[in-house]
Amino acid sequence: MPVNSSGTLVRMGVLALLWGSSFLWIKIALTGLSPVQIAFARSALGALVLVVVLRVSGQRLPRDRRSWRHLLVAAVFGSAVPFALFAVGEQTVDSGVAGVLNATTPLWALGLGLALGTERQRNPARLVGLALGFAGVLLIFAPWGRAGLASWGALACLLAAASYAVCYTYIGRTVSGRGLTPVQLSSTQLVGATGLTALAVPAGGLQPVHLSWGPLVAVSVLGVLGTGVAFVLNYRIIEDEGPTNATTVGYLLPVVSVLLGAAFLGEEIGVRVVIGMAVVLAGVALTRRRPAPVVLPVTRVTLTTLK
Repeated sequence: MPVNSSGTLVRMGVLALLWGSSFLWIKIALTGLSPVQIAFARSALGALVLVVVLRVSGQRLPRDRRSWRHLLVAAVFGSAVPFALFAVGEQTVDSGVAGVLNATTPLWALGLGLALGTERQRNPARLVGLALGFAGVLLIFAPWGRAGLASWGALACLLAAASYAVCYTYIGRTVSGRGLTPVQLSSTQLVGATGLTALAVPAGGLQPVHLSWGPLVAVSVLGVLGTGVAFVLNYRIIEDEGPTNATTVGYLLPVVSVLLGAAFLGEEIGVRVVIGMAVVLAGVALTRRRPAPVVLPVTRVTLTTLK
C-alpha cells in the first residue's frame, strides 16, 4: 500500500532514525551507566513524555486492576527486560549488530503464534520466510568460525528481540479490544516498566556511576526521543496509514543502526553480517505476506417482477 502524504514519509524517516539510533545511544550510555541504570532511565523518561501526551490529549491511565495486571506483564517483556538485555548485549556486541538482531522480532512473533495456534495464516511463503530469517541469524552468529558472533552479548540481544515478540503476542491476546487507546497502552506499559526496573536497581544497578556529558546526553535522547517521542510518532503513523504501512519502518532500523555505528563509533561490519542482515530482512518480508484474496466469479441473476 502506498504512503499517502509527504508528511507521513517525513514522520517515518524520523521514526526510523530515532529507533535505529537507539543502539548507538545505548553504546554511548554504557560508558557511564550500567545496563539496569540505562533501562530505568530510559523507561522513566519515556513514561514522562507519554504521560504528558496522555494528559494533553484528555486521556488518563486505566483504573481497573485487570488492565494493570496485563500491562505489567507487557511491561516486563516489552520494556524492562529487552531494554536491559540490549544494554547487556552491547557491552560486548557492536551497536550495528544489535540493531540487526532486533530485526528478528517479527520472526519470533510468527514462530510464537504458530506454536500457540494463534497464527492461522500458514501459507508456504510465510513458513519459508520464517526459515530464511533464522538462517540469516545463523549466518550472523556463524558459530562454526572464529570470526562468528556467537557470544553471550549477541544471545542477550536475540533474547531481547524475542521478548518484544512475547509482549506483542500477550497484548494481542489479553489487552487488545478492551477499549484502551494506543497512548494509554504504551504509557501504562512504560510507567509499569519504570517501577519494575526501579525494583531491580538494588540488585543490578548500584554500580558506580561515571557521569559525563556523553552518557548523560545519550540516555536522555534514548529516553525522551528514542522511547517517548518515537512511540507518539509510531501511533500517529498507524492512525494515518494503518498498521501495514507502519511496519515498513522496521526494514530501515538495522540499516540505520549499522550506518550510525560505522560513522560515529568506527564499527566494522563484515560482509557476512551484511549478507545475514539482508537474508533476515528478506525472511521478515516473506513472513508478512498474506495470501491473495479469492475472487469468486459473479453470476448473473435475472430478476423477474412478480405480477
